[in-house]
Amino acid sequence: MPGGGFSKLPNGSVVVALSLPSPLGDGRPARFLVLAANRARALTRLRNLGLRAVYLRGNAEPPTPDEITAVLHHPDGLLWRTQPDTGAELWRPVRALLRERARIGDELSGRGVAAVEAR
Repeated sequence: MPGGGFSKLPNGSVVVALSLPSPLGDGRPARFLVLAANRARALTRLRNLGLRAVYLRGNAEPPTPDEITAVLHHPDGLLWRTQPDTGAELWRPVRALLRERARIGDELSGRGVAAVEAR
């Protein structure tokens, strides 16, 4: 079940945190952090990345102070990480997720490194 929440900052912007199934299809949930002017724009940024069924209902899992700091200090204002079983995992920019999804898609379609080397 996806969960999430938001935190309004003193300057009026909002940090939205959502826990969703991993877009990589590895079965582990992923946590997304978005900095935007308001909640609607934050959800739109995620939907524009291909995460279509993204909704924020309630404020059950608001972003922690560490998550807010991470997203404020990132130039894109859009981070993600899988929720680790043990230990801490680093936050990654969404560009890394898009590259990983493209790589997995290439491997599944047979256009991976082995297919390129065979040409």
